[in-house]
Amino acid sequence: MIGRMATIHRTTMVPTKLELLAGWLPEQPWYGSTGALPALSRAGGFRLDDPAGEVGIEFAFVTDGQGTTYSVPMAYRGAPLPGAEHGLIGTSEHGVLGTRWVYDAAHDPVAIAQLLDFICGRADAQQQSESDTPDPSVGRHWPSAGRLAAATPLRVRNSEPGRTTVAVELTDGSTARTLSGSLHLVRGLERVTGDDLDLGRVEADWTRLDGTTARGPIAVVR
Repeated sequence: MIGRMATIHRTTMVPTKLELLAGWLPEQPWYGSTGALPALSRAGGFRLDDPAGEVGIEFAFVTDGQGTTYSVPMAYRGAPLPGAEHGLIGTSEHGVLGTRWVYDAAHDPVAIAQLLDFICGRADAQQQSESDTPDPSVGRHWPSAGRLAAATPLRVRNSEPGRTTVAVELTDGSTARTLSGSLHLVRGLERVTGDDLDLGRVEADWTRLDGTTARGPIAVVR
């Protein structure tokens, strides 16, 4: 189903996304660097569109001063998301849209639903900084005819090094069976690779500090 496409506004955010993340990242259990607050730089990313046009969804790749690149999926909302206080990255004043509540997208049901639809081929990735522009460089692998859906309510945990796990359900494409699985959001990029245990995955490019391009999984389904 094609919904409303997100519009990218050329305006300011105060504080900026990188400023929000610089204070939030060191508090996460999967953050691997030490020392002072990280000096973050952009390393790439992409967006997904909310069919209802209410939630902004961005996968941002950022590199810290020690050369580690992190994937931080974020959900932008015009009002607080009830029950997701623990997933709040912070608030920012958008020059056009006003106050935006910025969440770790692992805790946002709309963002997770769109990611699962993308994996299953029911949504397209969009350019990070351009409106109405698909990003064909973001790859997906999903050989099943089945559908993925997140468990309700969301069940999120940081139980594996470098990953955040969200409980999902797979509906078999040929029967009425529903199987339990997990969506693994890769946090520290280049620390993991795809393997034969993956039922599906999303792959994307990012730019290292030395200017070279790397590619690898940013989300896997098991």
